Amino acid sequence: MGVGVSNWRLAQAVSKLGQLGVVSGTALDSVFVRRLADGDQGGHMRRGLDAFPFPGMARRIWDEYFVPGGKPSDTPYPALPMHQRQSHRKLVELCMVSNFVEVFLAREGHKNPVGINFLEKVQMPHLYSLYGAMLAGVGYVLMGAGIPLHIPGVLDAFVAQHAAEYRLAITGAAQGQIADQDMQMRLDPAEYAEGPLPVLHRPKFLAIVSSNTLAATMLRRATGRVDGLVIESPTAGGHNAPPRGKLQLNAGGEPVYGERDQVNIAELHTLGVPFWLAGGYGSPAKLREALEQGAAGVQVGTAFAFSRESGMRHDLKSKLLAKAAAGTGQVFTDPLASPTGFPFKVAQLESTSSNASVYQERARVCDLGYLREPYAAGDGKIAYRCSAEPVANYVAKGGKLEDTVSRKCLCNALLANIGHAQVRKDDAVEPALITVGDDLNTIAQFMSPGRQSYSAADVVRSLMSMAQAEAEEPAEQVPVVAFA
Repeated sequence: MGVGVSNWRLAQAVSKLGQLGVVSGTALDSVFVRRLADGDQGGHMRRGLDAFPFPGMARRIWDEYFVPGGKPSDTPYPALPMHQRQSHRKLVELCMVSNFVEVFLAREGHKNPVGINFLEKVQMPHLYSLYGAMLAGVGYVLMGAGIPLHIPGVLDAFVAQHAAEYRLAITGAAQGQIADQDMQMRLDPAEYAEGPLPVLHRPKFLAIVSSNTLAATMLRRATGRVDGLVIESPTAGGHNAPPRGKLQLNAGGEPVYGERDQVNIAELHTLGVPFWLAGGYGSPAKLREALEQGAAGVQVGTAFAFSRESGMRHDLKSKLLAKAAAGTGQVFTDPLASPTGFPFKVAQLESTSSNASVYQERARVCDLGYLREPYAAGDGKIAYRCSAEPVANYVAKGGKLEDTVSRKCLCNALLANIGHAQVRKDDAVEPALITVGDDLNTIAQFMSPGRQSYSAADVVRSLMSMAQAEAEEPAEQVPVVAFA
């Protein structure tokens, strides 16, 4: 549900307990560089770099980005080149290394599997990120926010030590403005390896979908094996699938979901793969309900996002925990915030961009670009734009003015959520924007009387207390998938 909230510490804590801890793969190259710029507190990034199988690549990154003692607080973080169809070699290496390190650290100290989550909408880093995660032995790859039909084939290609290709979605390309070969991204690991290619094991692939139709489509049309499905309802945090049919808003301005958006659980059983239910399942009773319906388990985000191990900034975590404990936490499903056009869950918190005045005061800038849209710019060229960038720039690139209204820079905001807010030349600091599920106020159940925080272990113990109370045999599939 964000950048770096479901970090290696949280995933490690959950996987050590026998459940599936999942790290967020979104923008890990930026997260990694900012950790190095902050002095690599605890030396964890260096430990991961020392284990990376291509030492020359690891050394180059360390030498360029590590700041002994950490950068001054008023100094901006280093600027990285933005991803393109053919990204700069430096960026490719950063993606490989950062994904490797995050998974490597999450796997330390135990032998249980660890997963990684990506957004289909953030396509351009996919090949490099997946390869880095696989070098670290990632056990599961989860992907939603789109239809990730080509990812299973990419996993198969890397396991076979072949180059992998991935087709980039380009606006306007349907009119034949872009040659087919120019829509393909490609990664040949042999061009980056320092010696023979390491032997890789194929991770299981779980597609995150929101309907029976998408579930069936994934299993029928994917380029390789789909090992399971995560069925996510509109109450889940982060990006939600848009309602089916014409968009309608309620009196509060939120999208209205109806019967067409409900998943038929009985039909899922006919697909022949395990499935996990997500969105409001962060309680023992809801886990038991899911298991009784035949699900392999549940995916839980919000509860783990507020655990002590998560990467969310302590001040933001504390404020929202206090609201949850008082039953006053509010979550708004914003139909406009995300540049993707998907509805996006936003926790209401005064100091963040959920506050209209904070949003208005921020100067629009696009300098990370993970959510940029590739489009056909004419003469067979591909260009990039984001509806959250400066309005004049977006319109000059052929974008519609109305698409810029109320768009928020999620890239910068989500990095601010984890303590890596960029500092601008005018001393302005990027504001945060927290995304959580509709069940925010229920997280108070995990705090013991008199306590103001809880651990990932507290969440797992609570969830499993009812689910396993009467179990005679261990579950064949992991019951709890933790991704915050």
